Amino acid sequence: MRVDLFDFELPDERIALRPAAPRDSARLLRVDADGSLKDLSVSDLAGLLAPGDALVFNDTRVIPAQLEGFRLRGENRQRISATLHMRAGPDRWKAFVRPAKRIKQGDRLHFGGDGATCLSGVLDATAGTRGEGGELELIFDLSGPALDEAIMASGQIPLPPYIASKRGEDDQDRKDYQTIYAREDGAVAAPTAGLHFTDALFDKLDARGISRHFVTLHVGAGTFLPVKADDTTEHRMHSEVGHVSAKTAEALNQVHARGGRVVSVGTTSLRLLESATSEDGTIQPWSGPTDIFITPGYRFRAVDVLMTNFHLPRSTLFMLVSAFSGLETMRAAYRHAIDNGYRFYSYGDSSLLFRSAP
Repeated sequence: MRVDLFDFELPDERIALRPAAPRDSARLLRVDADGSLKDLSVSDLAGLLAPGDALVFNDTRVIPAQLEGFRLRGENRQRISATLHMRAGPDRWKAFVRPAKRIKQGDRLHFGGDGATCLSGVLDATAGTRGEGGELELIFDLSGPALDEAIMASGQIPLPPYIASKRGEDDQDRKDYQTIYAREDGAVAAPTAGLHFTDALFDKLDARGISRHFVTLHVGAGTFLPVKADDTTEHRMHSEVGHVSAKTAEALNQVHARGGRVVSVGTTSLRLLESATSEDGTIQPWSGPTDIFITPGYRFRAVDVLMTNFHLPRSTLFMLVSAFSGLETMRAAYRHAIDNGYRFYSYGDSSLLFRSAP
């Protein structure tokens, strides 16, 4: 499909720079399978679902994966910035590094200090090979838990570019840009639909008889990359590593067997569940990378309802929601959201999409 079919105009003032407070006070646009729309609040979620439905959350935890430092060549040094993308081994990460063209394999890189000395709490690495998608492999001098601790000490929360271009990261982001149920370290970006949940909302869902289940997909920096191709068939997705336990897979299959619905909280949970589901609709245990790219025409097998924030124009995520609810329906929903003051992107408002008929 032509990528320009997924384009739309978004006024700059619609981009949220801070989340709603409290989290579940954010607005929620209900989008039914027939395309009808209703303005609600995230706090209304329990009443929009039925007893026996199951919410699926991505429990990945955002790490401070934005590293600032220097490329060192003898007496010469140049300032660089690296966004860790995906763990590639105990001592190495794939990363997007800027300026990319000036870094060669074998270059020494120094993060977290002034580049003049190697001090405790800083990170040194060697530039490895470059992947087809532009990622550079960083081979760190530290490994395992020692590397994890150094990243936590030296890194910054990698705010999305549409926020970072307008303000810097601060201590509040370390709280705001993390779900209340995050527990598995490894994400570079937050599963933002989950940012709306509070303990009070969980209590309402429990009282309604809606179960909670967790999967893990470590969201990579590739989620922020624009689609540069003119046609969706020419776009290459970056892989992200995920895990669906046998216990969770069995529980969700039982939900479907009893006539309940699987409600994915976020596109990351949806992409992982669809990767883990066989042609007959059975959700299987899963562990490993996925680069699933969902566009209109895709036949969904696992997910019945999707809760998700409002996405960028021409993005793979807007393509995904258009596949789920229909392109014309989503165009109408986004026009409604823009006209009625909804806040967009990671810290913005949410939507609840009921899957359209194939």
